[in-house]
Amino acid sequence: MIVTVTANTTIDLNVFIPELVPNTTIRAGRTLQSMGGKPTDASWILGELGIPSLALGFAGGPTGKKVEAMLLARGAQPDFIWVEGDTRINVVIVDEANHTHTTITTTTMEIAPEQVDALRERYLAALDGASCVVLGGTLPKGLEPSFYSDLIGLARARAIPVIFDAAEPNLSAGLQAGPTYIKPNRDELQQVTGKTIHSLDDAYHAGRALYERYGASPVITLGGEGALAVLPDRAYRIPPLQVEVVSPAGAGDAVLAGLAASIERGQPIEEGLRLGVAAATAVLLMPGTADCRREDVDRFLPQVELIPYP
Repeated sequence: MIVTVTANTTIDLNVFIPELVPNTTIRAGRTLQSMGGKPTDASWILGELGIPSLALGFAGGPTGKKVEAMLLARGAQPDFIWVEGDTRINVVIVDEANHTHTTITTTTMEIAPEQVDALRERYLAALDGASCVVLGGTLPKGLEPSFYSDLIGLARARAIPVIFDAAEPNLSAGLQAGPTYIKPNRDELQQVTGKTIHSLDDAYHAGRALYERYGASPVITLGGEGALAVLPDRAYRIPPLQVEVVSPAGAGDAVLAGLAASIERGQPIEEGLRLGVAAATAVLLMPGTADCRREDVDRFLPQVELIPYP
């Protein structure tokens, strides 16, 4: 069973506007709510692909109940620790004139030490049947970055693969425990390495340096330039598929789902890279965060190329 852990569960409010103009009243063309939070996004996408997962984490209030209901409807198995406050609502603003999207994040849950202990116990029990673990994202009040190094270390001590996706300072903390895969975007890679990433070659050398230091294989998402996977003894450039983008929100989280699916199925990780990029492309077609249609994923899958690099 794939186990996902989301400390800071989320619903995304996706707002589509004609153009983002400061100091004006802007009327949205459309709005919708969708899943948010990297690991729950992965569970959401896996459910669309017919692959079950166990979704752990913290949740609160009516918004948390909505996250739970959405996951259940997709075939995932949520098992949250319920806490004070409400699962947050993030706002994703899609500027249709300039083809940009801006995410405004919030923190509305508060986690007590005994609730951290309860999640840790539930996580340890889940590891008994885990094929892999997906975790990452921001942390709510009451949690320190060491939360990630602890959970990653517990899984790695049992030789369970871990797929980790977070920004600083959580990324550096998690790397100390040696996750199997990380999925930084360009900005996150720059932050964790202190290097400016101008080119594919810059990304490759930064990713290789991270692997040599921590033993974690980076799958680097580069937006319109596609992705670059730096594996222990090989690397692949993955060109993007050309589609009309509706919203990119959550596309990177589809890569987490693809990697997890290949581990669950006992396939080479190359199959996970192909599935992840196909699912990410399918997400681009949908207005909701991390939303996709299985038929689109199946259509894109044969088109994904893995080109050896350098």
